[in-house]
Amino acid sequence: MSDTTTPVSPSNSFAAFGAIFRREFAGYFRTPLAYVFLAVFNAFAISLAFFVGNLYESGIASLDRFFLYHPWLWAFLAPAAGARLWAEERRQGTLELLLTWPITVWQTALGKFLAAWAFLACALLMTLPIAFTVGWLGSPDWGVILSGYLGSLLCAGACLGIAAIASSLTRSQVIAFVTGFLACFLLVLVGYGVLDELLSGALSSGTVDEIRRLGLWRNLEPFTLGLLDARPAAYFLSVAFAGLGLSTLIVERR
Repeated sequence: MSDTTTPVSPSNSFAAFGAIFRREFAGYFRTPLAYVFLAVFNAFAISLAFFVGNLYESGIASLDRFFLYHPWLWAFLAPAAGARLWAEERRQGTLELLLTWPITVWQTALGKFLAAWAFLACALLMTLPIAFTVGWLGSPDWGVILSGYLGSLLCAGACLGIAAIASSLTRSQVIAFVTGFLACFLLVLVGYGVLDELLSGALSSGTVDEIRRLGLWRNLEPFTLGLLDARPAAYFLSVAFAGLGLSTLIVERR
């Protein structure tokens, strides 16, 4: 018997990829939860910057105190947005239907991941009035501010990669969120003084320095200073796409 399977053309594959991206991105705005997410992110970002970081009282036209708390925000909110990547599909039983589209599992995973990352970018863009306020009050270095926004977006992608793994392991969004949050929270703690002191008592200084480089804040800090270093950017992208790749492998095996 001859094989009658029709190969998928690149145009059909690209169209399916675009359809998945639009479907996932629009899905975030079909429920009130997305708007609650955006409101919570901005409320916490503003509160931490002005009331905890004393951004206004510092008298310096800079957003370094604003970006200081972004790893904490992404550690909580990126898993909340990424919990639905695969868990929701498995809970509703639509995963098998989704994978019948003329597109590979990897392209499906990439479309879903980029849609979630774009949603997080929307949350970050909504904080631009803070930058404009600083610009109105003083004369900030806009290059440093743009660098900080870039670093924050990359940090969000890294947390989303971890959330993708958690979402691929379960059909419960609550379990996926809690698991992803705990993993991201641990990476935020790495590099902070309290954890460094605990590790210094059991490990050598060289080992502690290597572990410190895995922290989210340690890799975001150069961006807040306007230093576009390739190493922290490579770290964030590696975590993001490693999470994407591992989650896709888990879905394929299941």
